[in-house]
Amino acid sequence: MWSLFIKEISGFFSNITGYLVIIVFLLINSLLLWIIPGEYNILDSGYATLSPLFEISPWVFLFLVPAITMRSFAEEKRQGTLELLLTRPLSELQIILAKYFASFVLVVLSLLPTLIFYISVYLLGNPQGNLDTGGTWGSYLGLFFLGAIYVAIGTFSSSLTDNQVVAFILGTVMCLIMFMGFDIIAALPIFSGYEQWIAYLGIREHYQSISRGIVDTRDVVYFITIAALFIFLTREIMGKSK
Repeated sequence: MWSLFIKEISGFFSNITGYLVIIVFLLINSLLLWIIPGEYNILDSGYATLSPLFEISPWVFLFLVPAITMRSFAEEKRQGTLELLLTRPLSELQIILAKYFASFVLVVLSLLPTLIFYISVYLLGNPQGNLDTGGTWGSYLGLFFLGAIYVAIGTFSSSLTDNQVVAFILGTVMCLIMFMGFDIIAALPIFSGYEQWIAYLGIREHYQSISRGIVDTRDVVYFITIAALFIFLTREIMGKSK
């Protein structure tokens, strides 16, 4: 499993994919937070806060993470190497986890450079350090878990097809449904009285909860459960590929 994990990581950085993901994520956030005037521009707001970063990032991840995971199994199927991979002395779950964690590490690496934004806002505060540290680190933890779920969904979508573009579209749509879909359904008049219960099934409700800086065990369990569910579904699809 470790050798496959290293192989996947090396695959990301042996071509432009890994570098492009990190650059695009940083570029989009940097432009919106510091350069382009608007509601997300930190300098224009006049407040020492990183909340715009945590509002933008889930939407950037929505497209970026499926772009990372789309090749996981789709490329193996297209090249006809999936059968060969399944003959290796690894279980289906180990193969899935190796690919999953390789993609997840790339997502985490794209987040690390944003700590420069944290330091910048911390130093620019008046007085210096006038920043909601608890909320900021809670939001980072929320992005960490959000990335974990998006990678699991993207890996699952990649296992459904041998076309990377289709895998990307499926991954993006499924991530969007999990992030916003339940909120939209909850807002429908027919579900009046059940709004909170339905919204609670979606990612956004838990992401916003943990972003307040209070780590609720229920939110952590939710993130882990949903990620595990999509990994399990990927294993089921892999089992049918034999």
